[in-house]
Amino acid sequence: MSFRLPVSVRNPARRALLALALPLLAGGAFAQAFPTKPITIIVPFPAGGPTDVATRIIGQKMAQGLKQPVLIDNRGGASGTIGAAIAAKAAPDGYTLVMLATPTLLAGHLYGPTSYDIFKSFTPVGTTYDLPIVMVVNPKALPEVTGLQQLIAKARADGGTFNYTTAGAGSFGHLTTESLKNVGKFEMQHVPYRGSAPAVTDLIGGQVPMMFSDLIAVLPHIRSGTLRAIAVGSSKRLSLLPDVKTVAEQGFPGFDATSWGGMLAPAGTPKDVIARLNTELKKALADKEVQGKLEGVGTFAAFQTPEQMTARMRQDYERWGKVIRDNNIKNQ
Repeated sequence: MSFRLPVSVRNPARRALLALALPLLAGGAFAQAFPTKPITIIVPFPAGGPTDVATRIIGQKMAQGLKQPVLIDNRGGASGTIGAAIAAKAAPDGYTLVMLATPTLLAGHLYGPTSYDIFKSFTPVGTTYDLPIVMVVNPKALPEVTGLQQLIAKARADGGTFNYTTAGAGSFGHLTTESLKNVGKFEMQHVPYRGSAPAVTDLIGGQVPMMFSDLIAVLPHIRSGTLRAIAVGSSKRLSLLPDVKTVAEQGFPGFDATSWGGMLAPAGTPKDVIARLNTELKKALADKEVQGKLEGVGTFAAFQTPEQMTARMRQDYERWGKVIRDNNIKNQ
């Protein structure tokens, strides 16, 4: 007995349409199945830092919605360029992502050309967090300094010999302080460290009197009283430090400096995969528990769409690139 195709399929025209439709149906089924295995987020900084802490909180929640494990892979070095280079070469399938932080966005200005193009080699998934920057002083070294204008007066009185520290040359604290010096027309000497931890340690010890630091690194010390917060760089006051005025409120209207993070996928990642990741990211950042955990360590959930993230990347790249060029800042 011979096998015959149904009449509807034996028709040559219908067979042709079916042949065209099968790949589309298969592709749609594949996209709907994403993800079918664990997703890795490359954090291009060491474990325990601001980007790592925030990524782990967010990734844990996203894993619930994606119904797959979200693994964190720390690949630190060179302001995040090492990890970003690895992510840029990954398959564009949504299973390898990288968490962009402001230092990595600006690395091209500080290090010169990289092996990837931060705008062309990646597709934004969405922004994830804002990391406020806070000016803190050692209250024993500067007992009379409780506000920004008092600090500026002290710096001017010292004739430009007043020292400030940061997590390193080209760090966001360095850029923010130099930007403030430019608009405030006062001088201070930069004493860079290799990372926030040693800088904060020496600040508490009195070896240096002041720094602009990310909130995560100094919040415990502000709470304990070993450091005093005198200004925040963001345009609005922080819920964690409601009594600390912004730089803008203390004589510099319009001043706004906020470090931030965002999720990137390799360029060429399918749009429907990006959309799925973006949806789960948005859900995670809207979760009250996630927001509470992020605020508990000194950062804030801040979701933006891929389009908004692209615009923010370009705006900050140009703005802080000008600060770097105008002040001849080089990574050391």
